[in-house]
Amino acid sequence: MCGGMTDSTVGPTVLAVNGGSSTIKFALFGDDNTERLRGVVATALTSPPALVEQALATVASHGHRESLGCMVHRVVHGGERLVRAQYVTPELLAVLRDLIPLAPNHLPAEIALIEAFMAATPDIPHIACFDTAFHHDLPAISRTLPVPRSAGVRRYGFHGLSYAFLLSELARLDADEAMGRVVLAHLGSGASLAALTAGRCIDTSMGLTPSGGLVMSSRSGDLDPGVVTYLARQHGLSLDQIDEMLTRESGLVAISGGTADMQQLVAHEDTDERARLAVDLFCYQVRKWMGAFAAALGGLDTIVFAGGIGEHAPIVRSRICKELAFLGVRLDEDRNAVNAAVVSAAAAPVRVRIIPTNEALMMVREARDIMKDAGAHR
Repeated sequence: MCGGMTDSTVGPTVLAVNGGSSTIKFALFGDDNTERLRGVVATALTSPPALVEQALATVASHGHRESLGCMVHRVVHGGERLVRAQYVTPELLAVLRDLIPLAPNHLPAEIALIEAFMAATPDIPHIACFDTAFHHDLPAISRTLPVPRSAGVRRYGFHGLSYAFLLSELARLDADEAMGRVVLAHLGSGASLAALTAGRCIDTSMGLTPSGGLVMSSRSGDLDPGVVTYLARQHGLSLDQIDEMLTRESGLVAISGGTADMQQLVAHEDTDERARLAVDLFCYQVRKWMGAFAAALGGLDTIVFAGGIGEHAPIVRSRICKELAFLGVRLDEDRNAVNAAVVSAAAAPVRVRIIPTNEALMMVREARDIMKDAGAHR
């Protein structure tokens, strides 16, 4: 993945855009890669052009519209072909449309948003970064799905921009540690883990789509494939209805019967059995994946927690790590309680860190590298 290029010759400011299902998050970075502005626009009942107008109005109101030199967009799926950041062109958009079957809940809206931003800002270049790119060279044993090859599917992995940033931060903090046996845990409303050794990802919990792996806020995570056929046969659900159920109505919100917010679940678990089960199941599954990745890595040197839950939920980290003592994982609960940068006990063989992730900054770094390369080849 790309490093931290800050050459001002590639544009005064860069706007990083992350379009989600309910919000558009954007952040503006100066030529020294310092964040100058951050904003959110709710997507409900609003067309892409109107969303773009709101976002750019925020940028203009803070006096940054004239200095805007580039926009970089997060794209959830790059398939097998798109393995590094690229300028957005009609040809690239055509490739993304071909990939829609791999991410039907994300790509159509992301493509529409990119096109709306390009129409509103034709004077600047637009670059796309792909969340699957970090995992593009997974070993065959990790990327292969045991179905007929004619199905044309494989495991891709996601949260790649977050993982690339976390790896770069870990290398900045301790270069030797970054080359060791590391498990990165991006735990938020979407959640996944990645196993790295020698600075390379060898496995990750998400697979063909961002719905696989861990139980998440509203996504089921991994399931017996028989669940899908059972729902179709016994409940008469269409594929679209099953997709809606497994991506928007499952996970923690289904287990708890009301909320997927981890803070609320933890606050009510003493009086609500379903809330307690949701918290326990989440911690149990993270712990299982960490144990599995320790086996794949042949041991464990470092765990990094990131994401909203990973960074801000001490009780979740504690429950995950408590049963991993046999691997050398032991927390300093006082440090854990205050979300310290290092929460492992001083003498513990495995270091446990909290590193706040910054996907937007990683996107900007990749964009600057692309523009620098383009300038060098003019």
